[in-house]
Amino acid sequence: MVELSGVLGVALVALGMVLTPGPNMIYLVSRSITQGRRAGVVSLGGVAVGFLVYLLVTNLGLSVVFLAVPELYVAVKLAGAAYLAHLAWSALRPGGVSVFAPAELPHDSSRRLFSMGLMTNLLNPKIAIMYLSLIPQFIAPEKENVLLQGLVLGSVQIVVALTVNLGIVLAAGAIAVFLAGRPSWLRAQRCLMGTALGALAVSVATDTSAPATPD
Repeated sequence: MVELSGVLGVALVALGMVLTPGPNMIYLVSRSITQGRRAGVVSLGGVAVGFLVYLLVTNLGLSVVFLAVPELYVAVKLAGAAYLAHLAWSALRPGGVSVFAPAELPHDSSRRLFSMGLMTNLLNPKIAIMYLSLIPQFIAPEKENVLLQGLVLGSVQIVVALTVNLGIVLAAGAIAVFLAGRPSWLRAQRCLMGTALGALAVSVATDTSAPATPD
């Protein structure tokens, strides 16, 4: 039903997106470093639910709304690009801080960690763009069960993203300790993150494609 090329394509896109530092990674790393791995895993649970929300609403017709009101789609894309540009500037500006640099954060309850992980993902422009524009490109409309294709391909993205993010959560503390004694590496990581976010912001802002729909 779902072609192997589509599964591999979504997996590669998902891997590239999750390895590009963004709101999810920043939040998960900061929580894991300041409050421990358990807090990072709980936060990741909220992120996972956010993925499921996107998976369901996009396959049940949200993209149709953007097709009907293209101005709304453009507004969402520009808002996402502006947010990514802000994150890029925060990393590249003089005195910017690496995502792996320890920072003081309040110790929140599990409920708050989960809800913040959920909201961080729901407001993440990278994820919105992936579900509205990228994943539908791998759906074969000539085949039956288009809805099921969308659900399967979206599930592939979720598995890839959660696997990588779990590895980041578990390794964040060790990476932070390793980089703490190597300030030049911290600067390099910060520059790499800022450049990647800036490039993604430009790509989002200049993309003229319409939202795809599996319907």
